[in-house]
Amino acid sequence: MPSFDIIKKVAPKATFRTQSVIGAFDIDVNHINEHFIGTIDLDGKPWNVGLIVGGSGTGKTTIAREVFGDCIFNGFDTGNGAVIDAMPETASIKDIERAFTNVGFASPPSWLKPYEVLSNGEKMRVQLAYCLLSGKQLVCFDEFTSVVNREVAKTASVAISKAVRRSNKQFIAVSCHDDIVEWLEPDWIYNTDEQRFFFAQEKSKDQGCKLTYTKWGEQIRLLCGKCSASITI
Repeated sequence: MPSFDIIKKVAPKATFRTQSVIGAFDIDVNHINEHFIGTIDLDGKPWNVGLIVGGSGTGKTTIAREVFGDCIFNGFDTGNGAVIDAMPETASIKDIERAFTNVGFASPPSWLKPYEVLSNGEKMRVQLAYCLLSGKQLVCFDEFTSVVNREVAKTASVAISKAVRRSNKQFIAVSCHDDIVEWLEPDWIYNTDEQRFFFAQEKSKDQGCKLTYTKWGEQIRLLCGKCSASITI
């Protein structure tokens, strides 16, 4: 049962500018500190996809690094050649082709391009493919879909969710975008805005909340009468 009690202390250096701000706004420096406490209860429960989600500054990255630090994806050596050559040496050509296709990076001509010339969406898909090929059973991916448009976020979320479940690996997305819940369909969520953990079949216990984090799109349609788009990969 991963639990965390994290205090981030900030001690700004006493300069003319910092002291001016502290004096002008009557700031207690102790109020700059941040405190994150909670539990991500995964003991004995099978899962493949998790999500840590919440607004900017709510502790997502801090919590992810505290609880899943060894599994954080920190990028890879992209090299200067074809992106297919930047994949792990232990991966076969067939493994790489399958991983690229599974994450929606299915254009063979693009496999021959250097990483640096790819679009942001293509770069993210390549990063996801690398995660699948890395040999790690669990990968935690920070800033998931943060630098891509929402259509790319949708297709990437559906693709990685299917690929991870197909390979029976574990993937944790860390994101400030709650729209990916419907597309990623995570088995569990830790919401840093609410400081609450939810497993797939559990309802939110927040007062006045009628939604669950399961079949999100269906819940929205039922409550709001709006149609949610769906895609197939």
